[in-house]
Amino acid sequence: ADFEKWRREAERANPRLLYMCRDDLMRHDAEAVTEERFPEALRVGDAECKLAYRFEPGHPLDGVTLSLPLHLLNQASEERATWLVPGMVREKVTALVKGLPKRLRSACVPVPDFVTAFLAATSFPQPAAARGEGKIRPLGMALASFLQRKIAQEVPADVWDEAALPAHLKMNFRVLDDAGQELAMGRSLADLRRQLGQAAQITFARAPRLDFEREGVTQWDFGDLPEKLSFTRGGARLTGYPTLMDAGDSVAILLLDTPEAAAREMRGGVRRLLRLSLKEQMKQLEKNLPNFTQMALQARGFMSPDAFREDLLGCIADRAFLSDDALPRSERDFAHQRDRARTRLPAVSEAAGKLAAAVLADHAAIQAKLGGKLPYPLVQDLREQLARLVYKGFLSDTPWEHLQHLPRYLKAILKRIEKYPGNAERDGRHTASLKELWQAYEARREKHRKAGIGDPQLEAYRWMLEELRVSLFAQELRTPYPVSYKRAEKAWESVKG
Repeated sequence: ADFEKWRREAERANPRLLYMCRDDLMRHDAEAVTEERFPEALRVGDAECKLAYRFEPGHPLDGVTLSLPLHLLNQASEERATWLVPGMVREKVTALVKGLPKRLRSACVPVPDFVTAFLAATSFPQPAAARGEGKIRPLGMALASFLQRKIAQEVPADVWDEAALPAHLKMNFRVLDDAGQELAMGRSLADLRRQLGQAAQITFARAPRLDFEREGVTQWDFGDLPEKLSFTRGGARLTGYPTLMDAGDSVAILLLDTPEAAAREMRGGVRRLLRLSLKEQMKQLEKNLPNFTQMALQARGFMSPDAFREDLLGCIADRAFLSDDALPRSERDFAHQRDRARTRLPAVSEAAGKLAAAVLADHAAIQAKLGGKLPYPLVQDLREQLARLVYKGFLSDTPWEHLQHLPRYLKAILKRIEKYPGNAERDGRHTASLKELWQAYEARREKHRKAGIGDPQLEAYRWMLEELRVSLFAQELRTPYPVSYKRAEKAWESVKG
């Protein structure tokens, strides 16, 4: 009533007093909408990929969208995408902080001041880093480190509830074919790679071959092999990663779309080239493998004698020729590596032969015991574990740092069988818990495989589970480092999602 009384009197003097004009409705901070804060493109490799913006809550394109040609899908950085663009990062950080558990959120008040302090102390990823010239930390990891320094206690990098963020605070990706038509769209780069990652790799590989790409290579006569190479395709500047690929009786020089894919092929390619360079020594070794006949008989249940011979030779070659050395990328470094390999070959051959003999002997002993009157759940668990450790190609597939522990893992199985009658209930509890851990590992491994992710932390976790079994069932055999369910849970937190 008071307002209406005031309005009637005021409007007698000015009938349009409460009318609004266009300027009243306009935002006056448009000066903040600059190209630096809201860039038109994002660098992926050596290419500039278009960014588009839309403010329409609920719309599939709400927020910022990066258009990615299919052949660049595997080169896009998930870590870089977490930062969105400079003009949106404050809102995202604010939302992440507000989603913290109360015990941590209380250390961030007032939230605007905390966010301002974080942004002032943190450098936004630069284009050079987006090209792989510097390691990019995900936004969540950078934010966790900042909070950790502030409160002087550990803050897990995955404490942020990113799943609860509104869609516009996650980068949207449109994957386009060569004609610019949309193939897929989504806010999860990992999901898009599972769907189209292999097609992206094939598309990249179909680019016109460069002069240095070759097949049928049997010696290092091609000069230096750079770690990355820029080239032009369809008017766009792209980056590829040269590598050597094992082709059985020769090596191929290829250009792949990611450094991870190139690294996966490079070790096998260098090893094959060294075997070809030292073929006389390899022939002599093949003729004189100690106890070969006996070992081949013990392995016959899961691989043929020829397959076992090649597996053992591959294991010896990997350890003697490469070991933990940096892979050569020049003819000179290759020659030095060949000389080192020649001198290491006798000792490594002897060690690998003894290791293989020990593994196969224990494997045979376990198989004999599994044929007894053990309960089915125990037999099933042990058969699954055994199949993961000893299989066709296990000597070449298993990195030496883990291969040398296989005899201990197998002896732990024998100890477990021996102790089972007096520990049946405890054994059953641990079997169920370990099965859950392994299933989670397998699911994550498959997710990584489809997305083309290589994660050393996941590989370390896989072998930690074997050490956990030793700790639970054969503690007297000892483990090289402390291990428990709690430590395994902590290690799992560092595995990529």
